Amino acid sequence: MKSTDVPLASTIRVATIRACPTDLVFGVENSAVLVVDMQNDFGSEGGMFQLAGIDISAIQRAVNPTRDVIQAARAKGMQIVYLKMAFKADLSDAGPIDSPNFARHQRMSVGKTVQAPDGSESRILIRDTWNTEILESLAPEAQDVVLYKHRFSGFFETDLDEMLKKLAIKHLFVTGCTTSICVESTIRDAMFRDYQCILLEDCTAEPIGDGLTRSNHDASLLTIQVLLGWTSTSEQFIAALNPVNN
Repeated sequence: MKSTDVPLASTIRVATIRACPTDLVFGVENSAVLVVDMQNDFGSEGGMFQLAGIDISAIQRAVNPTRDVIQAARAKGMQIVYLKMAFKADLSDAGPIDSPNFARHQRMSVGKTVQAPDGSESRILIRDTWNTEILESLAPEAQDVVLYKHRFSGFFETDLDEMLKKLAIKHLFVTGCTTSICVESTIRDAMFRDYQCILLEDCTAEPIGDGLTRSNHDASLLTIQVLLGWTSTSEQFIAALNPVNN
């Protein structure tokens, strides 16, 4: 079964991706790849997660398939959008000190001065520091869009929605970390705004609940499949852009 909302114009290249719960027809020019929070604080040695004793190996495993997706999308002229979780240096955008957002991030030492791997001074989850740079192997290129966000969702008080609408983007192929927090929060907000989201499951990771019988990552996949969008893989995404009969 294939799902699409409206017929695409004849000038738009159309592709079909194998996905769950249904295959999905999408317009290449109407689609973007969203890379959520694949930054040093979450995926690098010396970042916030690693310093807090959180296992980052799953996030690191998601890097190679994410890189493959980005490269395949760029080759077809698709828009790549990076989101970075970061706060202003004075934490003025982190919320009141009694707010859940401020309190939860304070527990993770947001704003703390640390030493970057090259010996320079940096700060946890603060804009324009090593900690909030995109992982080196996924580095943005000149034509890509990079947006800061200061809540879990990439749509909260950012220019993401306006930018996507200007580009006539309808489909979002979502990658990044962590699956049940910033990725799912962004997908929920995207669904509320009528974007069709396809989570590429091998390009995402979630340390919360990783040791349980059913992890938060798995739970998010089910929620997305049933209610919020679709799930697929990097392999299926690349195959959709490069069908064998072409």
